[in-house]
Amino acid sequence: MKDQLVVSVSPHIKGKETVSSIMLDVIIALFPALIVSVYLFGWYSLMLVLISVIFCVGTEFFSQKIFGKEITINDLSAVVTGILLAFVLPPGSPWWLVAVGAVLSILLGKQIFGGLGNNPFNPVLVGRAVLLVSWPIQMTTWTTPFDGITSASPLDIVKMGLDNPLPSYLDLFLGNRVGCLGETSTLALLIGAGYLLYKKQIKIHTPLFFISTVGILSILMGGDLLFNVMSGGLILGAFFMATDIVTSPLTKSGKVFFGIGCGLLTILIRFKGGTPEGVCYAILIMNMFVPLIDQYTKPKRFGTVSLRSKTP
Repeated sequence: MKDQLVVSVSPHIKGKETVSSIMLDVIIALFPALIVSVYLFGWYSLMLVLISVIFCVGTEFFSQKIFGKEITINDLSAVVTGILLAFVLPPGSPWWLVAVGAVLSILLGKQIFGGLGNNPFNPVLVGRAVLLVSWPIQMTTWTTPFDGITSASPLDIVKMGLDNPLPSYLDLFLGNRVGCLGETSTLALLIGAGYLLYKKQIKIHTPLFFISTVGILSILMGGDLLFNVMSGGLILGAFFMATDIVTSPLTKSGKVFFGIGCGLLTILIRFKGGTPEGVCYAILIMNMFVPLIDQYTKPKRFGTVSLRSKTP
């Protein structure tokens, strides 16, 4: 048999790991936040997660079937997309909104570009961005933990100057606050992030500089460091979306630049933009610059002759 050179799209993983094993680790890392969401918002939140996963997996299966592509639902990437999509939606979202978001995330964020490894944007955030533009009322209707009373989010309170009391630092850390289904508990998300770091599935560079940039700039803008770090979807976005192996830079310095850019855009949108939260749009905007970042941060090759070298 002749030797064959196999050329494939990213992500390229060395060793015994597979895409499915990586995605399984991400699913495990998301479990603490899922448990907390069920505790805070009830069993309906679990139903939303299941609906999102079912529609994501189903959309991926049927789209690959229709386009004549290899069925890859066993790699669990669609499951991860479904969980994360539910995590960035309000806990009282109607089921149809979750279903539409799941279909959009897979079709517009992934399959339209050729599937996993070809998508330039994070599929979860593509779905959320489309939902936010299309159904802004449903996407900004928040309910309080335990009792389900409609209330403004902490970032809404600050942005609109409302008289509502802000949650304490402890409530922000534990998750007893208004927000998207899976983003409220900083503690649960950090536990999951710690697991991914331990398993070496993500690098600390992007989350560290993303969060640090938000914290430092929030002080310079006259805001509260801890409040801006623990409010909104910063922790969820920094550790579970900005670190996406397909849509984030490959080099260490690239990851640093990417994190700083995400943090800068997040603060600009929060303090100067028309919406109180900027994590989603910040990551999507920076996704566009990933090829450029990779190009200018790739390591130099030694032992080769430059085309620009002088000729006699």
